Amino acid sequence: MPELAKKRPEFRNINALTDLRTYRLPVAALVSILHRISGVIMFVLMPFIIWMFDTSVSSEISFSRFKAAFNAGIGFVPGWFIKIVALALIWAYLHHFIAGLRHLWMDVNHHAVEKKAGATTATATLVLSIGLALVLGAKLFGLY
Repeated sequence: MPELAKKRPEFRNINALTDLRTYRLPVAALVSILHRISGVIMFVLMPFIIWMFDTSVSSEISFSRFKAAFNAGIGFVPGWFIKIVALALIWAYLHHFIAGLRHLWMDVNHHAVEKKAGATTATATLVLSIGLALVLGAKLFGLY
């Protein structure tokens, strides 16, 4: 007599207290969540973006003040903190851009919507966005 297959557990709702610790989030879902988070980061940091652009292009004096902000800081905000905020903005832009290109690719190429292709492109999105952010962050912090 053939052995009966063990019935897999069925999860209809995720209990935040018991299931979230053991829930395995697929990489495509992680990229989707990070795409939303990066959009929120760019929206929230819009005043900082406008300040950086305005200060860097207004005059030579304001540009030197802009450069000094990243080295010495502004008021009580140290320069390293401004660099961290700029690095978060760099990552948010890169991730949002690359994930947006991924979504456009999935719209055009219907084979990219399949599970294996989705996981592959999601992994590539994470690797590219984090890798480019690390390279630009190294430049921002003066490592090269």
